[in-house]
Amino acid sequence: MAQPGSSHPLLDAVRNGASGTELQEIDLPTRFRAAFTRKDEVGIFEGQTDKDVRRSLHVDEVEMPELAPDECVVAVMSAAINFNTVWSAIFEPVPTFAFLEKFGRQGWYGARHDLPYHILGSDGSGVVVRTGEGVRNWKVGDKVVLSPFFVDEEDHGSYDDGMMSESQLAWGFETNFGSLGEYCIVKANQLIRKPKHLTWEEAGSNILCAATAYRMLVGSHGARMKQGDVVLIWGATGGLGSYATQLVRNGGGIPVAVVSSAEKAEIVRSQGCEHIIDRSQLNLGEEGLRHPKAGRVLGEAIRSLVGEDPGIVFEYLGRETFGASVYVAKRGGKIVTCGSSTGYRHEYDNRFLWMRLKSIIGSHGFNYHEAVEINRLISLGMVHPTLSKVYDLDEAGEATRAVQTNQHVGKVAVLCGATGEGQGVDDPAMRERIGEDNLNRFRR
Repeated sequence: MAQPGSSHPLLDAVRNGASGTELQEIDLPTRFRAAFTRKDEVGIFEGQTDKDVRRSLHVDEVEMPELAPDECVVAVMSAAINFNTVWSAIFEPVPTFAFLEKFGRQGWYGARHDLPYHILGSDGSGVVVRTGEGVRNWKVGDKVVLSPFFVDEEDHGSYDDGMMSESQLAWGFETNFGSLGEYCIVKANQLIRKPKHLTWEEAGSNILCAATAYRMLVGSHGARMKQGDVVLIWGATGGLGSYATQLVRNGGGIPVAVVSSAEKAEIVRSQGCEHIIDRSQLNLGEEGLRHPKAGRVLGEAIRSLVGEDPGIVFEYLGRETFGASVYVAKRGGKIVTCGSSTGYRHEYDNRFLWMRLKSIIGSHGFNYHEAVEINRLISLGMVHPTLSKVYDLDEAGEATRAVQTNQHVGKVAVLCGATGEGQGVDDPAMRERIGEDNLNRFRR
């Protein structure tokens, strides 16, 4: 087992800013440290109410896999925890080893992924240290952030929209070799230029949530928000909601943020959101937002703030909130959903959907173009990171536990190759113009 803080000449060279030529001349290590789950531990949480991910997430050495022609090896400087890391670590709704086994049946390319361990992580930043022989547009030494959607460019569906490809997968969740390690393996069409004014941990914590929110609200496949739209945002200080609030404001919409405490309300207010509902102050009774009359109470609160019902409801909480979301949307309004973190089986009164001509839009992930577009906004300083806390790789279990138990706001990062916070900034002048208050709002 590698000791915490141990290194390899290649990783040291990346940390020291070596050129691409210098990196190419250093041998790739045969093993590296990463955070992973183990196939022989599937089932350890059966019958337990507290499925503590610190029991199932391990940090140890793993084998460096063979590189395919369309892939790159990236030295990961920082990764981020998303809720799919929690699902992987509790082996629900299905153990992710089932995904790896299925992928493994697709020949050599997929068989590399079918291992007795699963390296997790779907967000990250780092430096390209090897490219496959078929990679044309990227080179060793490039500083990148990573898009988590793994799309087969030979699948015809990907040419309409990458998310319509039947073979698309969530990297680090439905594939192996994710970002929670000193190195990761990605396809070349997962690479995006790193924003120069951000640190490694800031840059590596954005894409999954920010691009998901972009597709839901702004892209041509979601709600297609326009100026003046009132948008109800559930969980406005969460990973998704924290970017949704920024996108609505930037696009001329009117965000109505739902939070669960006065402290979280203050964070949203500091983002420039004027209209905030603290759901802990709503008189909803024991059933909470699932009570049949909860939608009426919430609707009155929204109208008291903005004078009308929301045209768009930004949904990802699922069972607890979905009935209220359908109710409060205005006639002809849209409920755009990308998840169900409180439960997959939703109940709502269908009369309020069909008789008022509302629409439910299913939105999953994002395509490569949408990932590049949101990263452009981040690179321009128009959208800011929402990072709140940073852990070391050895603390990957603790970081995931913080997300599992909702003891966080915004995003949580894990330093993998970076030796400390604050590294990786290439444009300090731009950073100064944007201001540390904007970049560190969720860390105050």
